[in-house]
Amino acid sequence: MNKKWAAKRLTINLTSSEAQKLEQYCSMTGRPATDVIRELIRSLSTQGEKASQTY
Repeated sequence: MNKKWAAKRLTINLTSSEAQKLEQYCSMTGRPATDVIRELIRSLSTQGEKASQTY
């Protein structure tokens, strides 16, 4: 495993419909699920980010 990504391993439980949706998206885009989930996490805003965007 690349040490750059070895900081934290996460296991998530998905419903069958969530897993199917993720698999379909990955199939359509040709991207691995890890990359898709990582991008979604990066797009989340935190409370501190919201405050700095307001000013």
